[in-house]
Amino acid sequence: MARVAILMGSPNDYEVMKPAEKVLAQLGIESDVRVISAHRTPARLVSFLAEAEDQGIEVVICGAGGAAHLAGAAAAHTPLPVLGVPIDSSPLNGWDALLATVQMPPGVPVATFGVGAWGAKNAGIFAAQIMAGADAEVRKAVEKFRADQTANAPERP
Repeated sequence: MARVAILMGSPNDYEVMKPAEKVLAQLGIESDVRVISAHRTPARLVSFLAEAEDQGIEVVICGAGGAAHLAGAAAAHTPLPVLGVPIDSSPLNGWDALLATVQMPPGVPVATFGVGAWGAKNAGIFAAQIMAGADAEVRKAVEKFRADQTANAPERP
C-alpha cells in the first residue's frame, strides 16, 4: 500500500519528480504517483485528498511549476504533511514556482525544497524521515541510506 503521494501538475513534470519516487522505493516505501493540477483538475485534487489518509497516505509531495499552487492547495485540503517541490518549467526558471511554494500564509504550511530534481529527491528523503519517527523499519532504511551515502563519499578525487 502506498504511504506517500507524489502529485504533479503536468505529465511533463514527471522527469523532475522521478527522483522522489526512486529514493522512496530505495527506502522500501511505496508511493502513489499522480498528475493532478490545482488549476486544471481542482475537483480531482479535493477528491484525492479527501480519501488519501484512509488509503494509507502519510505524506504528500507536490511538484509544480509556474504559479505552483498545487502544494498550497493540497495543504489547504489535508492535515497531512505537504512537501513542495518547485519546478523550473517557466521562462522565470523556477523562481516563480519557488516563491509561490515557499510563501504560504500562516496556518497552512508547506515544507519547501529546492527547485527541480534535487528538491524532489530531498523531498522523498524527508518524507521517509517524517515516517521514521513512528516506523522502526523506515528508520533503519533511512539510517542505512545515510551510512551508504557517507561510505560512498570519496576521500580524494
